[in-house]
Amino acid sequence: MKPPEISAFIPQWPSLGIGTRAAWLIAQDCENQVLGLLSRLGAGYRRHGNCAIHETATVEEGAVLKGPIIIGEGSFVAAGAYLRGGVYLGKNCIVGPSCELKSSFMLAASKLAHFNFVGDSLIGEGVNIEAGAIIANYRNELDGAAIKIRYADDVIETGVNKFGALVGNGCKIGANAVIAPGAILEPNSRVPRLGLIDQFAYE
Repeated sequence: MKPPEISAFIPQWPSLGIGTRAAWLIAQDCENQVLGLLSRLGAGYRRHGNCAIHETATVEEGAVLKGPIIIGEGSFVAAGAYLRGGVYLGKNCIVGPSCELKSSFMLAASKLAHFNFVGDSLIGEGVNIEAGAIIANYRNELDGAAIKIRYADDVIETGVNKFGALVGNGCKIGANAVIAPGAILEPNSRVPRLGLIDQFAYE
């Protein structure tokens, strides 16, 4: 099956100029993708090595940033947050206290409340992830087997052993929910508190 087009879930994606590879391949290459964006950034960013923070963004003392990282206009990163492995935050994003964001893109006005983990994922605009919710990126129970996704009555063989989710614009993920590795969430999806989304194809 042909991988789903990222722009069908995140219409703003082409404006980043990254390309149209499958979401899991972009997540696997997040560090290089963010480095490429760093080389094309305009004015208005404070540079700290390979981290770029917009002059209107706030990063509280105690946050840990391991570049390459871009933190966009008006975004907020709380004390105790941990960003690593290639991270892109668009405009007006929030990463709350004790959140870990690894090798992921998060577009404008999306929010991690607190005590969240998001790994190897593409997050659209206006996504809200409540406290304690997790987007996992590795099938521990399968000893790192390549992720296979059941989607649209078919199975997608990703060929990668780490991938979190492609999360469309406007999704809401409730507190303490778990998005298992290899999820594709349609725009405006709702995941209830304590919910589980698991689209892995076990056969």
